[in-house]
Formats: sequence, C-alpha cells, structure tokens
Amino acid sequence: MTDYYPRTFFICGILLALLGGLLIFAGVMAESPPIPAAYMQLSLSVVSFCMSYLYPQFKQKDERMKEIRKQGVYYSYFAILGYLFLFLLLLQLNLISWDALLILNVLSALAISTVFVSWVILSKRY
Repeated sequence: MTDYYPRTFFICGILLALLGGLLIFAGVMAESPPIPAAYMQLSLSVVSFCMSYLYPQFKQKDERMKEIRKQGVYYSYFAILGYLFLFLLLLQLNLISWDALLILNVLSALAISTVFVSWVILSKRY
C-alpha cells in the first residue's frame, strides 16, 4: 500500500507558503506591515515541510522517535527563552516598536517552527 502522507504534507506546505507569501506581498504593496496571520501561515508551512520529512520516521513510534521528540522540545525551550530575551532587549532599547499582537504572533510562529525544525535536525543526528 502506498503511503501518501509525506506527499500530502509537502503539497500543503507549498500551498501554505504561497498563501503566506501572498499575505506578505499584499502588505508590502499596501505600504503597510504584513498582517500578523502571515507569520502563522509561514510557520504552518514549515510544520508541513518538516512533517513531510518526518512522517515515515514518526509512524514507527519507537524509542528513537520518543527521544527525538523529547530532546527537540528540550532544545526548543532554550531557543524560545532566547527569543523572549531578544525581544525584551529590543523593546527596552526602543529598537522596535511593535504592538503586543504582532509580538505574540511572531513569538508563536518562531516557537512552533523551532520545535519542528529541531526535530528534523535531531532525526538526522540520531
């Protein structure tokens, strides 16, 4: 039986990346910042591409994949702390003047992407 899930994740990743690119393009053409949903769309495209790569390995549900998930979340925790420190520093020094909704959307998108990218990196390592 043919397994279509990796291909489906890849197609969804392309569609989500195109949609995120369209939202960013519309914001640039309107001479305003992109809407905050664009960052989440791009984050979801990263998730889809990562799952396209990881699905054949994740469906086994062995000890190796449990260890990759555990270590990926562990490393992502420190990366998210780094993102928070960086944003706090940039806000305190008045280098950026973003509103709360934009910061939360960017942090959420970074956190989601970091977890899945760390899983891909760790799956190559283990």
